[in-house]
Amino acid sequence: MQNDRRREDPQICIFFDMLLKNMLLCCIMRMCGDIDNIIGKGEEMRLRKRVHSAFIATVLTCSLAVTPVLAAPDTLESLQQEQEDLKNQKAAAQSELNSLQSDLDAIVTKLADLEDQLIAKGEEIIQIKADLEAAEEKRQEQYDAMKLRIKYMYEAGTGSATMEKVMTSGDISSMLTQAEYSQQVHDYDREQLQEYADTVQEIEDLQAKSEQELADLEDLESEYQQQEENLNSMISSKSDEVSNLDGMLQEAARKIQEEKDRQEAEAERQRQLEEQQRQQAQNEPVSGGSGGQSGGGGSTSSGSDDSYDAVTGNAIVDRAYSKIGLWYEWGACGPNTFDCSGLVSYALTGSYSRLGTTYTFMGWTRVSNPQPGDVCTSWTHCGIYIGNGQMIHAPHTGAQITIGSVPSNMIYVRY
Repeated sequence: MQNDRRREDPQICIFFDMLLKNMLLCCIMRMCGDIDNIIGKGEEMRLRKRVHSAFIATVLTCSLAVTPVLAAPDTLESLQQEQEDLKNQKAAAQSELNSLQSDLDAIVTKLADLEDQLIAKGEEIIQIKADLEAAEEKRQEQYDAMKLRIKYMYEAGTGSATMEKVMTSGDISSMLTQAEYSQQVHDYDREQLQEYADTVQEIEDLQAKSEQELADLEDLESEYQQQEENLNSMISSKSDEVSNLDGMLQEAARKIQEEKDRQEAEAERQRQLEEQQRQQAQNEPVSGGSGGQSGGGGSTSSGSDDSYDAVTGNAIVDRAYSKIGLWYEWGACGPNTFDCSGLVSYALTGSYSRLGTTYTFMGWTRVSNPQPGDVCTSWTHCGIYIGNGQMIHAPHTGAQITIGSVPSNMIYVRY
């Protein structure tokens, strides 16, 4: 401990080393002078006593020189300042972390709203397709009816039948009426065909517009997902920084306590040394004792083993298996196309209706021991867990329902 203290303050150490050397030099010179004066005088006994006294004085000086009182409060103050700096750094890092988490929450909310828009737009496109099919069928019916009329009116392949009807109408009024009727039939056919053609074109334009809007929404979703990924990475890094600062703060607190304990021990040792020196100066018996204190500690451990009686999930898994190979379509809940939450909704309920979205599933009870039939979900995607780290899911536009690995960013929830 003395060596440690001397290393802590080299200026004090140098001061006492010089003092010790000077005192030793003075003692030696005095001894030499005394020896020169005494030699030849036959006072050997007095020489021995003086040498003995000088030796005791030197030893006492050395014992005093190696026990300086150091400027420990400065060390404690620097440790406390270091601790305060670390606290400020942690507060700043925690503030940044909270800001990043707020940004992430905002992105998650946007993704949830965007998913609702995508589903609504997908349902709109499905309805447009149905309207287009109906318009095409109506146009075909009108076209077939027109062909029958043409066949009836021109069954000989010429316009003679119609002309004969006009010419044999009896009088000029009837003839004009018959001619006008024939013209009206032709005009009606053309108008109906043009009307249905315009309707089909309008629906096709609406479908193209809706599909473009869907593509734009998907691009926006990709952008939000990238922002979410970046924020998650930044939050992870900032969390590590906060955790590291916590460790440094704990270490700083430990050092401060050690320094306080060292100062208290040093003060007590100094007090005991001064008392001992006082007693020696008074030629009183020196008594000392030592005391010890020991303590013991134990450690406790606790653990938990979740007792869990899970449903088998077989019916849910079977329904999901039955849809493998069908195509993904935004807003679809079956029976022949699905989006990811539409597939999960069908597998859970057996009904071709939407139970919720990924935003809904993220609010369900989370499980740590997933079973087949549970839902794997993140803020942006979901599927049905089938065991062994695998799930059945509808991946994305242009892909078929398939079996894939559960991504690491997903959680498991139960319906």
